[in-house]
Amino acid sequence: MSEGNAATEQLRLFIERIERLEEEKKGIADDIKDVYLEAKANGYDTKAMRSIVQIRKLERHARLEHESIVDTYKNALGIE
Repeated sequence: MSEGNAATEQLRLFIERIERLEEEKKGIADDIKDVYLEAKANGYDTKAMRSIVQIRKLERHARLEHESIVDTYKNALGIE
């Protein structure tokens, strides 16, 4: 196999792996959507749930900093 053919084969394999992962990602996204729909059907506020999921991704110091900034902006705008 020539060097050009090997590079072409490697590229094809990378593309196929990416395509498989994209399909898996779509399947997982669909599963997440289904969980939110189930939660909504059981009376939960999915917008609040999405916020909680985002907050839980943050490290404690990042979360506290974010909350402090939001509070500062809310106070500046008279929101409370």
